[in-house]
Amino acid sequence: MSGLPPRVAHARGDHVSVLAGGVELLRYVYRPEAAWEAPKPYAHPLRTLAGHTVTGYRPNDHRWHKGLQMTASYLSGQNLWGGDTYVSGEGYVALPERVGSMAHRSFDRLDARGGRATVEERLTWHPHDGETWADELRRIEVHDVDPAAGCWALTWSSAVTNRRAEPLRFGSPTTRGREAAGYTGLFWRGPRAFRGGAVLGPDSEGDALMGAEAEWLAYTGEHDGVDGHATLVFAHAPENDHTGAGGAHPAHWFVRSEPFAAVAPSFAFHDELVLPPGGTLARRYRVLVADGAWDRARITAHLAALAW
Repeated sequence: MSGLPPRVAHARGDHVSVLAGGVELLRYVYRPEAAWEAPKPYAHPLRTLAGHTVTGYRPNDHRWHKGLQMTASYLSGQNLWGGDTYVSGEGYVALPERVGSMAHRSFDRLDARGGRATVEERLTWHPHDGETWADELRRIEVHDVDPAAGCWALTWSSAVTNRRAEPLRFGSPTTRGREAAGYTGLFWRGPRAFRGGAVLGPDSEGDALMGAEAEWLAYTGEHDGVDGHATLVFAHAPENDHTGAGGAHPAHWFVRSEPFAAVAPSFAFHDELVLPPGGTLARRYRVLVADGAWDRARITAHLAALAW
């Protein structure tokens, strides 16, 4: 597949940008932010090849929603999501002593070659008191920048290793008792204009995809300020267990188009995922960022043409 070569620019201590064809496609911010928002690195803005932004940042309804980020809404009683914590029988409660963080430690790699830009990072995960609970090796790759298709691809890989002497328990508000709130893991918040967008999967659409298993999920929104739409497609790598058939912990989609646009391939939607001491939770995802409103046939064909 032909394409534009991306390049990397580093503003030390603050962020890494990936650019192509004069457009900053992705800005990966790693400086720490407000403690109440569970500080962690995030990607915002994400832009289409036409330069249109497809992520939201600190919206007034949830200040801790920042573009595309790895999260943990419930982790052994701690909240590495941000904001209020969901408590069974009480709802959302302000518990700042449970709000943790994910801290940038170093970059192993920042480069662009062979038509692919790579950001490889080491992070540590912490409860509120600062103890180290986990190490993460994260890789973010921008590739297959395709002006003819009006699309580019991002591959996000995370390997989280438990450094405690006891299991880490990954959960979500749904595992704590709130229906249809299984958000955790990689999380995308769309811009305000994308509210009420179209949700599509391989063989279903709309509300039917909440809590469901599927290889991919697409979200199409319409821009403010400029005419037209954009489509984001979120896909599981082949080794991810998105069906439960492989015997590992199955993944389920969290998706909302109202009252805001949000997608997460949750690894702890209905049931907790238990990671033993020394164990590693590895997941790999792909996000296609496309100009226009893509239909199922176009999405399927484009995904099939991209090698993992």
